[in-house]
Amino acid sequence: QVQLVESGGGLVQAGGSLRLSCAASGTRISFKSMGWYRQAPGKQRELVARITSGGSTNYADFVKGRFTISRENAKNTVNLQMNSLQPEDTAVYYCNADITFRGTFWGQGTQVIVSS
Repeated sequence: QVQLVESGGGLVQAGGSLRLSCAASGTRISFKSMGWYRQAPGKQRELVARITSGGSTNYADFVKGRFTISRENAKNTVNLQMNSLQPEDTAVYYCNADITFRGTFWGQGTQVIVSS
């Protein structure tokens, strides 16, 4: 069993910052890549950022240099530092992991609300 647990969501004013973390629990976990996705009400889930076990990163255009994804491979953890948050960033943020020999897993999601 693989479990992804997110933390760090909450309420923040526009221009503020939040740091999301996602930890994968279980035995024999080796991830190919981990990432963050978000889903706003009435919208499809979309990619925010993704990072491979080797450190290569991909960001959605709307990040505009505001977000930084990082990983701690030894801890099977991925982080997302979100700066200059805007109301349109309001969404449920989901951690995703592509784990070797096991497939793709999703976290339960953590709510991010940015007030205008």
